Amino acid sequence: MGRNIRKRRSSMATKAVAASAALALGGGGLIWANFYASAHESNSYGQNQTKAANAAAQVATISCPDVGQKLTNVPNGAKQGVANELANLDKQITEAYARLASTRQAQAGDPGFVQNAIVGPLKEKRAATIDRIRINIQRSGGQFDNSLSQLAACTTQAANNTNAGQNNGGQQQGGGQQQNGGQQQGGQQQNGGQQNNGGQQQGGNGGQAGNGPVASDFVDITKVQANVKAKPGKNGQASNGTFSVSCGVNANKNFNTDNVIVAPGVTNGAHHTHDYVGNQKINAFSSNNNFLQGGTSCSNKSDLSSYYWPVLRLQNGTQEFDQNRDGGGKEGNVGKILTAQQAEIKYVGSPKSKVVAMPQFLRIITGDAKTTTNGLANANAHWSCTGFENKVQLTEQYPICPQGSKVVRSFAFQSCWDGKNIDSANHRSHVAFADGNGNCQNGFKAIPQLTMRLIYNVPAPVIQNGQVKNAYAVDGFPEQLHKPSTDHDDFISITKNNLANKIANCVNNGQRCQ
Repeated sequence: MGRNIRKRRSSMATKAVAASAALALGGGGLIWANFYASAHESNSYGQNQTKAANAAAQVATISCPDVGQKLTNVPNGAKQGVANELANLDKQITEAYARLASTRQAQAGDPGFVQNAIVGPLKEKRAATIDRIRINIQRSGGQFDNSLSQLAACTTQAANNTNAGQNNGGQQQGGGQQQNGGQQQGGQQQNGGQQNNGGQQQGGNGGQAGNGPVASDFVDITKVQANVKAKPGKNGQASNGTFSVSCGVNANKNFNTDNVIVAPGVTNGAHHTHDYVGNQKINAFSSNNNFLQGGTSCSNKSDLSSYYWPVLRLQNGTQEFDQNRDGGGKEGNVGKILTAQQAEIKYVGSPKSKVVAMPQFLRIITGDAKTTTNGLANANAHWSCTGFENKVQLTEQYPICPQGSKVVRSFAFQSCWDGKNIDSANHRSHVAFADGNGNCQNGFKAIPQLTMRLIYNVPAPVIQNGQVKNAYAVDGFPEQLHKPSTDHDDFISITKNNLANKIANCVNNGQRCQ
């Protein structure tokens, strides 16, 4: 299918493949105008652009080992320095991906270009950064795992080797083929302030900014199979209650591109925009010392917890407030930000035991923003449609919902805690999921499980000729190609007036509280 798509390209659309990085970086109209001004030039130029299109098809994105996930112990004195260096690693990948997207024609003319001009220099930068992480840890008396130095090298991923799922007879499959069309789609073009022929451009790796999503990232929800997975059975010690909180849907547009859990003290540490409900003063520079001063959007004013998730965008050509900003259009996160119509936040119990109260300032991240390069081991995305939630919850595809049905994003956080730590070096190992029978393992204790259900009114995408029109996608790191599996959710437990214990008692006593 990919070859036929490329044969049908117009010369105008083919040139857009090479130009896609201008949009991915929030580039101005001048760059686009230069490409389009030569649309009628010689056939040899068109042949070069075809080569560039082929290069775009061969290499989709950059894959780098996630150093942060491999850290097991960071001394307190090294935490800020290590956080800064981990943020530098993310920034280096972002810059390398931008260079990858903007040099398609050079790649077509030189088979060694990507390795020599992009991946090789990136390895050198990463090696120096990892060494600074080593120095920070050892200066503070910690032990550095020298095997981390082997994580400097990055590779490139081909278009058909990313975690794009395909639907086959209602069955979700991993490793689906990615479409790399350069055709123009109907609708409005977002072009750094300019429009080209009134068409929404889908070049490079698809999407309005050239970095996804693509047609294979979507599936008709009516063709997804029913969910037959049984829930763990409950025993006499089960904690059957629920505690619901009402914190709004971020109608007041409290956004930022920070992530105080993963990158404290680093502006734009997330490289994408988050919706925030609950605590209203969370940013990269917030800390345990001032969390309680933030105020809250929750109806229960004792709940100052921070609930935040990547925004969902409709790629319809809208220029949002962050079109020319870091984390937004400059990093391929473009289109209209959609506000959820409902945000249902609830704490539930364990099917096997009573729960203990969450400790103050406990941090939990569920899901993985980097599944395109990390794989699906930590993926915890769940996509569906209202009226169809009895079907398999989608991880690797966005649902196309029928008329009258709405898109649902849901999350079920880790429900087991190590009983000691409010965070860990990799932000994962202090909490865990219960096993298939609902039990916490390795001495972990059950805590109230945070669940969230976000409902959106999203115009249904349309798949035509292997291309997606009217796409929507979750914000993410630019090199992650806006895959559905990269959806994730973040939480910091911040309470006062004994609320944490009240939530645990409610759940343990089988009550329905709010």
